[in-house]
Amino acid sequence: MYRPRVIPVLLIDGRQAIKTIRFRERIYLGDPVNTVSLFNAFEVDELVVLDIGATIQGRSPDIEVIRDIASEANMPFSVGGGIVNCQQIETLLALGAEKVVLSSAAFADLGFVREAVNRFGSSSITACMDVGRDWLKRPQVVTRSGTEVVQGTPLANATRLQDMGVGEIIVQSVVNDGVRQGYDIGLLGSLSESITVPIVALGGAGSMQHMYDVYKQTHISAVAGGSHFCFKGSGRGVLISYPGADELHMFHGLKIQ
Repeated sequence: MYRPRVIPVLLIDGRQAIKTIRFRERIYLGDPVNTVSLFNAFEVDELVVLDIGATIQGRSPDIEVIRDIASEANMPFSVGGGIVNCQQIETLLALGAEKVVLSSAAFADLGFVREAVNRFGSSSITACMDVGRDWLKRPQVVTRSGTEVVQGTPLANATRLQDMGVGEIIVQSVVNDGVRQGYDIGLLGSLSESITVPIVALGGAGSMQHMYDVYKQTHISAVAGGSHFCFKGSGRGVLISYPGADELHMFHGLKIQ
């Protein structure tokens, strides 16, 4: 029976695996390759690896770290962070990544998105749309780790990405990032009702119930999280985990897509 993909998101900066709180505070998790080996043991559906330092530091993805992760990973994985041209995409796919994740560059140059889709296919290109709030608490798309605002509503930007042919869109809530109090169901619901490209929910997962709720109440196709898979309980003690078959069973029969 159908259930959504349940995806851990691993943030890296160089040789460090980290977790952020609302894109600001950072918590050190350990060695990223060791973290991937632990996810192997849990037989996770897939993994997203985001090099969050690359764009701000003006550098390419750390190829050596990605190569080490690729050699360890037994699951399909996606890579994002600092990707600004098709040569980088070709290199990352050749290393073993199933998909690449375009974020800041996708909003700066939609032509690049179209070029990437035309060259590598929609199934290889994912966009990540970070959504923060302005001073009136209205949703706004942001890039470069939340430091720059993109013109247009989240729906307008998601529609443009869909029109460029991306295979899916990760929608991440900046406000909910790392706080483990649940997803932005209102945002995810409105977007998933308005566009046809698959949406991955990210930002706010603190329990399987949160994942169940957002999947039940919206039209998203996958749930993703960071803190929920990295910390023990509600504290900050690092403990890599993933739900077992008995926990994942709660999704069965909810949707047919």
